[in-house]
Amino acid sequence: MNPLPYLLYTAAQTRELDRLAIEEHGLSSNILLERAGEAAFALLHSRWPDIQRITVFCGTGNNGGDGFVLARLAHENNIEVSVYQVGDSGKLQGDALAAMQRLQGAGVTPAAFGGQCLQNVDLIVDGLLGTGMRGEVSEEYRKAIDAINDAPAPVLALDLPSGLNADTGMVCGVAVRAACTLSFIGLKQGLLTGEAVEYCGELHFSDLSVPRIIYTRQPASARRLDYARLKKNLSRRPRHAHKGEAGHVLVIGGDRGMSGAVRLAGEAALRSGAGLVSIASRESHAALISSSRPELMCHGVEQAQQLEKLVERASVIAVGPGLGQSDWAKEMLNYVVASGKPLLLDADALNLIAAGALPGIMLRGANRVLTPHSGEAARLLDQDVKQVQADRFAASKALLEKYGGVCVLKGAGTLVASEEGVGVCNAGNPGMASAGMGDVLSGIIAALMAQGLACVNAAQLGVCLHARAADLAVKSVGERGLLAGDLMPVIRRLVNPDSI
Repeated sequence: MNPLPYLLYTAAQTRELDRLAIEEHGLSSNILLERAGEAAFALLHSRWPDIQRITVFCGTGNNGGDGFVLARLAHENNIEVSVYQVGDSGKLQGDALAAMQRLQGAGVTPAAFGGQCLQNVDLIVDGLLGTGMRGEVSEEYRKAIDAINDAPAPVLALDLPSGLNADTGMVCGVAVRAACTLSFIGLKQGLLTGEAVEYCGELHFSDLSVPRIIYTRQPASARRLDYARLKKNLSRRPRHAHKGEAGHVLVIGGDRGMSGAVRLAGEAALRSGAGLVSIASRESHAALISSSRPELMCHGVEQAQQLEKLVERASVIAVGPGLGQSDWAKEMLNYVVASGKPLLLDADALNLIAAGALPGIMLRGANRVLTPHSGEAARLLDQDVKQVQADRFAASKALLEKYGGVCVLKGAGTLVASEEGVGVCNAGNPGMASAGMGDVLSGIIAALMAQGLACVNAAQLGVCLHARAADLAVKSVGERGLLAGDLMPVIRRLVNPDSI
């Protein structure tokens, strides 16, 4: 196995990597198929060392060929193997057909799948459908996938779980729910976002020992973002540092009844290293917020003109947490956007923009970060949520094209789109589906911007730091019941990487 790579590819790009390896570097497609089966068997043996009985499902393409190779190796290693062919075996050709014939030569004959019992096996291997699938899963394959998902045994998926779209991560009607997925040659971008995170299980990768040079010939479609790699942006502070050098974040929001959002964003900014954090909120909230976290400088602001000195002193402005959509909210938003200061736009700031609250001349900006979830993204793009989720990569690029700056499309497998390309964070967990998590992320990114990071670097690191904090916070007690405030002590540890 190889470490999970940072470069991500579409299905078409992965096929091009295959072609380069075969046509320009003398590797036969049969060798690659054998290597895929060998890598899958090595993972099987490592992950489930004591299994005695496996069932392998094979389709009629090269994904099925990988399955035939694995089945032969398992049989040769004294594991009881049953192999089911799905689809017309007469369509088998080339390397897949040769792999099936080698399996038969070893003494294992595939049987047509007709709903046989899958209760008495230790592991199921999914080699049904690969990256070449188009449209919805056919009825014949659907029946096999349903049977696999109904079985009690864990599943190892070859290249990707059958039924998943390799480019978008969406389910094509039905998909295999795998315990492990082993992706070959190019890590498919869709496996890290959208519905794929529910279906892939543990994600593993093998480059099948193809020449490294082929990766220089095919530009990646996206990059995987990772806290361990991005934390280098957190430079050591000089011993004579003072708070003014650590930046001043201004958080604007908290309309009546929504003071908690700015409170969370403000504390997250402090915990992420901002030297100063001011909050502009309704007058009725100022004393309440200051008493609960006195390090936050909370100001009651009822008219936009009252923001003048606060905006002047701020390094970065985060607007949107608990902002609401009242006339007051519109005044606040228009004032800070017109100021030209670096901005983070979240929550109701985005909803107001989608509703036309900004003049067209202020719609785009370079020094700003937008952080929509799928619902807000749909409104910003005048789409519905299903359209956004159907292709999150396309949605993130459309947001970037329309609004400029850096666009963070939140959700499972958060995407960060910028002029540098698209990054995908595959950390995080379902415990983050709770109120206030987005406000915390806003505070983190704004604080990193205030400390001198470029918008794209702040967004990428902020997303990964936030997700990593959530993963650490649930380790001892589980995901359910995780609160946004539970991340604060972990955030502090992660922005001091030399201490952990």
